[in-house]
Amino acid sequence: MYSVVFQLVILSRKKKKGELPDKVFVTRRSVLTELFEISHIRTIYHIFVAILIVFSLNTILYDVLEKGTISMNFEMIQWAFGKFPKVMAMWVVMQGSTLLVVYPAFYYWSLYRNPTNAGVLDILWICGVVIYQLCFLTIPVMYLVENNLPPASSIIIATEQTRLLMKSHAFIRENTAKVMYRKKDDDESDACPDFSKYLYFLFSPTLVYRDTYPRTLTISWRYVVTNFLQVLACLFYIYYIFERFCVPVFQNFNREHITPRGFILSVFGCMMPGTLVLFIGFFAILHSWLNAFAEMLRFGDRLFYKDWWNSTTFSNYYRTWNVVVHDWLYTYIYKDVCKLIGRNNRPGAMACVFIISAVFHEYIITCTFKFFYPVLFVMFAGGGFGFIFLTDKGSNRSWNVFMWVALFIGNGMLMCLYSMEFYARQNCPANTDNFLDYFIPRSWFCDLPSSSLPSASI
Repeated sequence: MYSVVFQLVILSRKKKKGELPDKVFVTRRSVLTELFEISHIRTIYHIFVAILIVFSLNTILYDVLEKGTISMNFEMIQWAFGKFPKVMAMWVVMQGSTLLVVYPAFYYWSLYRNPTNAGVLDILWICGVVIYQLCFLTIPVMYLVENNLPPASSIIIATEQTRLLMKSHAFIRENTAKVMYRKKDDDESDACPDFSKYLYFLFSPTLVYRDTYPRTLTISWRYVVTNFLQVLACLFYIYYIFERFCVPVFQNFNREHITPRGFILSVFGCMMPGTLVLFIGFFAILHSWLNAFAEMLRFGDRLFYKDWWNSTTFSNYYRTWNVVVHDWLYTYIYKDVCKLIGRNNRPGAMACVFIISAVFHEYIITCTFKFFYPVLFVMFAGGGFGFIFLTDKGSNRSWNVFMWVALFIGNGMLMCLYSMEFYARQNCPANTDNFLDYFIPRSWFCDLPSSSLPSASI
């Protein structure tokens, strides 16, 4: 990967006519922050709050009427976030290595590199970066497998690992040109940014490195607390959805689920809860979580997403759903691939972006559930990529209906298939006792009669 970085730096040294534009940061608010000032939109938010209250009342009344007491037992949340001290220990190691390995290594490379020793130092630097990132990819995975971390704990490590990997690549990619094209008379200290800039970048809600970002003047701690409380509420919201709509359906998985009838009923039964999880996850992470950190750091550009819900084409949906990740893919993958293979071969660059994105999405799912079942990869890199060309010319609003139908069906299939495989691995015996068990779908070969099913704990 880094063997082509220096070629890309040379290609990007001079701006050419028709070259793809750079990401520009400006002070602006999130879309929902502005929409919530409209009373009609605010009412929709209140409806979701009311549904959460009803879910909570439903749980309380069930405990009172069935058990005679209010237990408020959140065993699923406690199990999903189990072994949290081990999660924090690995997070500290990953964060510490990004702070104490990446920046010092880059600093000393930039400090001692000169035209006489550039070749040797460049090779050492590239080898060092590759070795570091390979270790950064493998050690956390070995850690979460060895400690058998539950899903929520695993997803924290996998997503933080991916985030820090993307940030370190962005920092190196952006600052390599400064070092390589430094002249003899230039101040050596200007080649490497101050550590404070690097530290701010690691915690700021963006994946594209800049020496400076637009900043707000003040911090509203009330706004910070409100956003974190919304994240907590969303966590309970997702708990209720899984507890009411997912666990009862799949916890006793057996052969019946893989009949055409059982599969179709399960998929359609998962469409609404699966899409609700999509909504709530989007609101919790891309709105509340990122806005809380943006407010604490006075980060001015808060366009973490756009109005993806109005999209009439899948290409627009992918560009607007997660602007933070899209900007990184556009800046460091799409633009660089275009420079390597030519600006006229943009479909090829787009395919590279989709494959890389699909691989890392599936990687996070694999780390979370401890099995490789590439449903998301096939749907994302296959059907999702094909829908771009199918809806490319869509301007009629009916294409928005098509997009929503596709999202409902896709989310239903994802929740259904991953839930089936997860509970199949709880209830069905392994087909093999070696490493291949991670890759063989147990839900395809489960031969356990329904009468002999054990009771799944989760």
